[in-house]
Amino acid sequence: MSEVQHLTDGYMTEERQMMRDSARDFVANEILPVANELDPVQGDIPMDLRRKMAEMGYFGIRLPVEHGGLGLGVFEYAMLTEEIARGWMSCASIIARASSYMHMVNWPMEKRIELTEKAAMGEYLQAGALSEPDAGSDLFGSIKTRAVLEGDEWVITGNKYWCTFADGSNVINVLCRVGEGRAGVRTIAVEKPPGELPANCTGNPIPKIGYFGWKTWELRFEGVRVPKENIVGPIPGESAPGGAEGKGGGKRRLAMLSVPRVHTAARSIGLARGALEDAIQYAHERVQFGQPIADFQETRFKLARMASEIEAARQLMYHVSTEIDAGRGSDKEASMVKWFASEMAERVTSDALQIFGGAGYTKLHAIERYWRDARLTKIFEGTSEIQLRIISDQLLGKPTSRNQS
Repeated sequence: MSEVQHLTDGYMTEERQMMRDSARDFVANEILPVANELDPVQGDIPMDLRRKMAEMGYFGIRLPVEHGGLGLGVFEYAMLTEEIARGWMSCASIIARASSYMHMVNWPMEKRIELTEKAAMGEYLQAGALSEPDAGSDLFGSIKTRAVLEGDEWVITGNKYWCTFADGSNVINVLCRVGEGRAGVRTIAVEKPPGELPANCTGNPIPKIGYFGWKTWELRFEGVRVPKENIVGPIPGESAPGGAEGKGGGKRRLAMLSVPRVHTAARSIGLARGALEDAIQYAHERVQFGQPIADFQETRFKLARMASEIEAARQLMYHVSTEIDAGRGSDKEASMVKWFASEMAERVTSDALQIFGGAGYTKLHAIERYWRDARLTKIFEGTSEIQLRIISDQLLGKPTSRNQS
């Protein structure tokens, strides 16, 4: 893997540089060869590669040290995500499926600690069932999947869409309607054996044009029963155990998707960098009219623009990550970096494919993978249009015609 050197700046401490360089070597030696072999045939991420990623600590980047994690911040999470996405975006995504379970206030403390420790080793991973056939950007206003409390169990009925890793996960976090209005939408954890769907849940993989390495599902919940303590937050009608657990403390609380949006920005930058590095190498190798195409001014200027856009996105990501780690981050900034980086990634990967010419439109080179996956970053974790809405609302206030409820 050729290397485009990052600019030296105050963000990159010696420890962070070592961490980044270690990840870069791991990606080149372990992830890229697997991605180049399996992505063209839509194969799944092998368990052996997941175990190696766990040994590197990638599933526990932000999890507490006392629970088996690395105890690092959003900055390191984003920095390492960029490196992993340079190899295969699905591997950069699966690390986000490891989460702390200390917020599950209705579970016994022993269970919370045990599952958090397993998550840090990549042994207890989650999937999210948020969207529905008629619920996408208007998520909380359009949710129809309903959970009804019957005795000590929730009974879940409804349809979900875009649930990636539903089969391989240990738990599916299902966004359900338990009451009226926005406050009546809650998340319920549906635990299950990996490799299976929950009892009374059926589904089919969605045929995608990219984001291979794992399957994305449409699901039908037909009376799925879940213990009532599996709801995130207090059980309706009961007080929250521990009083203050799960609250944001003195720091400004970010929206649910703010850190995932930074994570998506990092994935976008990794994809764009992979495309740039591959395009630089190809431009040196491809000879036309008696000289490498790297000598042609149009190719040189195109690569210069691509590198500049990537660096601009990276520096914004570093800034936003640092602000979040310091407790000063905002939803607006998270949306800015997600929008900027994902839009950039589509442009850069498309320009890189153009440098490859017809060869780029084949599965003989990884550039088509970066191009396909980059297109998705403008859609998931909130579309580009939703990001612009969040940004403009904070700059200008909400439009007077919009429902303020």
